[in-house]
Amino acid sequence: MDDRFADEGVIKRLLEKSGTWAFVGLGDDPHRTVYDQARLLQARGKRIIPVHPAAKTVLNEPGYASLAEVPAKVDVVGVYRRSEYAGQAVDEAITAGAGGVWLPLGVIDEAAAQRALDAGLDVVMDRCPGVEWALRRS
Repeated sequence: MDDRFADEGVIKRLLEKSGTWAFVGLGDDPHRTVYDQARLLQARGKRIIPVHPAAKTVLNEPGYASLAEVPAKVDVVGVYRRSEYAGQAVDEAITAGAGGVWLPLGVIDEAAAQRALDAGLDVVMDRCPGVEWALRRS
């Protein structure tokens, strides 16, 4: 993977300028990485939206079964699915009109990331929002 999906300016913009993050794969299991990342960004002032087939309330926010069901404008879609399923979530983010997509560490789908770039979305891939946040605050 090349660095076009780890642009420092894009990372900074998504972390600092965004307000609403939808987390695809966010369920109510506090032992999952997605739960930790959503809780961290929520504590930093971001509105989080759980997107999971079970559509449960997570971190006091109502959940939705798909991005298409989210009634709010989404700035960033965090794709916490295995790489082989990431493309579908990225395509849904494009259709939903999200401003950006963030694929965390180990979630890599260059073709999907390129589709998002081509559609005008900001893209970060194979980076951890929590680590990137800490790097900018230290």
